[in-house]
Amino acid sequence: MKVLLIKPSNLSDHIQPSLGLGYLASQIRGEHEVRIVDCIKDNLTGPELRPALEEFRPDVVGSQCYSMDLPKVREVFETVKGFNPETVTIVGGAHPTAVPEETMRFLGPGLLDYVFVGEGEIGFPLLLKELEKSAGRDLSAVPGLGRMVDGELKLNATAAADDLDSLGMPAWDLIMPEKYPFSPHGVVCKNFPIAPVMATRGCPFHCTFCSIAGSKVRLRSIPLILDEIKLLHSRHGIKEFHMVDDNFTHDMDYAKELLDGIIKLNLKASWATPNGVRLDRLDREIIDLMKRAGFYSISVGIESGSERIRKKMKKGMSLDKIREYLKMINDAGGIDVTAFFILGFPGETKEDIEKSLRFSRELPIQRATFHSFIPLPGAEIWKELEEEGKLARVDWDNYFFWAGAYVPDGMTHEDLKKFHRRAFFRFYMRPRIIMQNMKFLTHPRVMMHAMKYLWRRL
Repeated sequence: MKVLLIKPSNLSDHIQPSLGLGYLASQIRGEHEVRIVDCIKDNLTGPELRPALEEFRPDVVGSQCYSMDLPKVREVFETVKGFNPETVTIVGGAHPTAVPEETMRFLGPGLLDYVFVGEGEIGFPLLLKELEKSAGRDLSAVPGLGRMVDGELKLNATAAADDLDSLGMPAWDLIMPEKYPFSPHGVVCKNFPIAPVMATRGCPFHCTFCSIAGSKVRLRSIPLILDEIKLLHSRHGIKEFHMVDDNFTHDMDYAKELLDGIIKLNLKASWATPNGVRLDRLDREIIDLMKRAGFYSISVGIESGSERIRKKMKKGMSLDKIREYLKMINDAGGIDVTAFFILGFPGETKEDIEKSLRFSRELPIQRATFHSFIPLPGAEIWKELEEEGKLARVDWDNYFFWAGAYVPDGMTHEDLKKFHRRAFFRFYMRPRIIMQNMKFLTHPRVMMHAMKYLWRRL
């Protein structure tokens, strides 16, 4: 069968390869002809996919889907079914995993045939095998598969690989990360081209705004990760790696062993953790190993400078402890820190936001990112808002981290926009911050990307 895997366009300005689609492709390419299309990278809307459909003529089209992708995924499937109604359409990813029935109903009958819940590497090859049968299909044997039967969602039990090594590596030769445009995940970078690497899956903590909270942590073997790094460096010319785990340093001994392995590779590549690491899963030894391995930047989730709001978020660390950990990193020297903050969390007041803005300027960090809160399906706070009838207030047309899709009680959308502008100007328009970031901004490409990033948010 011919299988086309699609990363849909969305509001993001980070143009990064999809590891999820790369892993799916590697599971099926031995039996099927597979291609990957990144609509963000290639600047394609749904209708603009038609030439690719005409050229490849796929039997199956699968799309990944975050919550912010929904309208664009519908465009994709409208184009696919308009080209050939017999093409099988499948969607998977974070959003359908959290709300599979709502996803099926939103995308509509006639556009979406199947939904996958959870990880698809086990179920997707089995589904293709069943679809190849002219008769006697047994879809009940496909883990994680959902489909509408008599107007109701019928969903199979999920399955995930405990042994991540059994999944191999993403199909990097189909992704071709070296052909991606300059668009560093963390806004700035030291080297280019860039590729993401994932060592672990899962996060056991329980932040109320996160849709994967409380999930089991699984580890890839360190030799396999090192082989992947060597392949990306030698065959694809990658000069900077971004560790995109949800919680890379959760198992601190594992992280130290992996960092030691990266040091021994001696690739002279730079590293960053744009997805973030937990402060309480760092120590001085890890920081020193990171420096030796080539890490120049780490991101951490502070989220709020209000103790009250941090308790609502279940962040589990005091502001004083945050200061201690950041001082440890700062004292070690050589690694920049980017802190994430959420503005407009449910129940947050203007005074709480002001505390976050003040706290961001007190900390020994080089960069700060101020995101608007968005309710993620499957997160604890989503369920709370749903019970209170407050999801109706979400602006689904501007559903993104900086667009102000949700505004808490006592504030307006304009209030939230003003806080964003104030946060950026007050944090970045300080001599210390300007000087500390000049080492990146002297490069024209980094300067242009950073200016576009700031302009879109302001």
